[in-house]
Parts: sequence; structure tokens; C-alpha cells
Amino acid sequence: MSRKQNIALLIGIVVIAVTVVFWVPPIPQDPAYHNFADRRVIAGIPNFWDVISNGAFLAVGMLGLWRLFQLRDDPVGLSEKQEALPLAVAFAGTTLIGLGSAYYHWAPSNETLVWDRLPMTLAFMGIFSTILVERIGVRAGVVLLVPLLIAGVASVVYWQVTEQSGHGDLRPYALVQFLPLLLILVILGLFPPRYTGGRYIVEMIGWYGLAKGFEFLDADIWEWTGGWFGGHALKHITAAWAIYALVRYLQHRQRLSEDCGEPAA
Repeated sequence: MSRKQNIALLIGIVVIAVTVVFWVPPIPQDPAYHNFADRRVIAGIPNFWDVISNGAFLAVGMLGLWRLFQLRDDPVGLSEKQEALPLAVAFAGTTLIGLGSAYYHWAPSNETLVWDRLPMTLAFMGIFSTILVERIGVRAGVVLLVPLLIAGVASVVYWQVTEQSGHGDLRPYALVQFLPLLLILVILGLFPPRYTGGRYIVEMIGWYGLAKGFEFLDADIWEWTGGWFGGHALKHITAAWAIYALVRYLQHRQRLSEDCGEPAA
């Protein structure tokens, strides 16, 4: 398939996904979502491990920002300075997840969940834009970053407004969280890389998938371990490790001699 056909395929996937998601009825937030398995209070901190485990996001996010700062004048790891923008958003979003998620888990509710989900959309869209930059073109990824961020933030605001109106709808947020992952997998298969180290991107997706599994099995893991720990704290650690895979990608990648096909300016 040609480059234009590949891009058309991506657009087609987006159209189909949006159509399917909005074809189903609105999805309200399940109140049971806030009932996490591990509710222990330790050192005066409620839901201790679910709160403290967010330190992993803080550490990885700041590490990513520091690595990006080190590469500011390195043409090998950062061939064009514009490439730093979506990466900075991804790592800044990750750092803010550490704060927002800790705040949410201190007192779980729909109102505090907003501050967990908002920075998550920044990280999601920053990562997606990074892949667009690396595989499709610097110009495309940077230009799309702002509308992607607006869409991400709007999905959380929309959910909160509809929730407060008594008919909550998570459909846009579900798109923001899962559609970029699907598109990244397709992009990795269709478009050639500009840098080495693509396995770290695959590893990032794998760790995030594992994190979602731990989230789903929160209560089961709590029961299997005899109350030692729940799955949600493990979700935080593995999701942060997924971002660490992005940091390692930034550390080890090298520019390939052939460009990914972006037309010359």
C-alpha cells in the first residue's frame, strides 16, 4: 500500500471507531469504580498503597523531562527540535498523573477523578503525537498535537458535565484512551521508522495492557494475595513502567539514514 493509502486507512479506522462508539448508548461512570480493594490507612494516609504508588508516575515523568532536556542539542537522539514538544507533553502529563491520581485515591469520587483523568489525556495525546512525529512526519505530529490535546481535555470535561447533569457519558473519554493505542499499533505496522528502538514502543504498549489487566483484577489480586496488596497499586507501577519504556526509547534510539517518507520542505 502507498503512503496515501495507509493514511486513508488510519482515517477510516478513526471514522469507524467514532461511529461505533457513538452508536452505543451513553456510558455513565459506575459508582462501584471507586470501591478499591485495598482501603488500608497507614501513617494517616487513606488508601495508602493506591496513593503512594503514584510516586512512580512522578519519578518517571520527571526522568523523561530530564532526559529530554539533555537531548536538546543532540542531533542523534533528537534530529529536529520540534520533536521535543509532544514528548514534553507526554512526560509532563505523566508527572501530573502522579499528583492527580494521588489526590483522587486519597478520597475517591467522581469530583476528584477529574484530576486523575485530565493529566492522563495529556499523556495519551503526547504519546500519540510522538508516534505520529516519528512514523508519519514531524510536521503532521506537531500540528495535530494541539487539537489532540483539546479533544482529550474536552472528553473529560464532557464526562464531568454530563455526570453532574445526571446522564454521565464516558464514550468520548473511552475513545481518547483506547483509540490512540489501536492507531499506534497500526502505524507501527504500516509506516517505516525514523529511529531505531521501535521495540520500546511495543514494550510500552504491552506494559500498559498489563496495567489495565491489574486494574480489572484489583479485587481478585487482593483476595489471591490474602490482603497483602490489590491490583490497582500494581496498575500504577506497571503503567509508570510503560512510560519508562518511552524514556528508554529516547535514551537508546538513533536516527536511521532513511527518512520515514515525509516530503521535503
